[in-house]
Amino acid sequence: MKPWLYLKATDLIAQRPEGADEDVHYPEALVEAALEEYTSPGDLVLDPFAGFGTTLVVAERMGRRAIGVELLDERVDLIRGRLAGGDVRVVQGDARNLAALVDGPIDLCMTSPPYMTATDHPENPLTAYETLDGDYVTYLAEIGDVFRQVAGLLRPGGRAVVNVANLEDDGFITPLAWDMGRVLCRHLVLRQETFLCWDALLPGLSGDYCLTYEKAAG
Repeated sequence: MKPWLYLKATDLIAQRPEGADEDVHYPEALVEAALEEYTSPGDLVLDPFAGFGTTLVVAERMGRRAIGVELLDERVDLIRGRLAGGDVRVVQGDARNLAALVDGPIDLCMTSPPYMTATDHPENPLTAYETLDGDYVTYLAEIGDVFRQVAGLLRPGGRAVVNVANLEDDGFITPLAWDMGRVLCRHLVLRQETFLCWDALLPGLSGDYCLTYEKAAG
């Protein structure tokens, strides 16, 4: 991928799925760039935090196979309604149990984990913000364990492209991209950092990135 990508906030709004009550974090152009760079038709793409299904929809359109994991039943139904019947599967489940839900080998993992600020954030992102047991250190450790499982599912030389931002809240910046990048480096090799240049920076973000990792051969 390029060292930077220019993205339009209006595209993000226009691509919001019907029935979604919030913006899809990344636009389809971002998924297209990653799939074009790192996959070929017929390759298998994984999104362990499927959300509203952007990765899966684009993968299907580009002739890739895909599998997504999503915690919330209603979003699983929404994703299935967006698909056209290609070789794409959506699993309802917790990404923290990824290895029990998905079989490899995976060619590419393309995802954006749910975000958390380091302060004043009792809602737990990994329970879809539905419980009040959020703890930043625990959250990072659990994200790291998800990507330990991703690494186990990737084929040798397979890639993981992770969209993650640094966050701004009431004048305090959480370096989430750097913190998450650090824990992922325990399981995968960082190969590239891509800065996402929004024409209008999304609320709450101080900088938006794609971090590209590779599973080492052998």
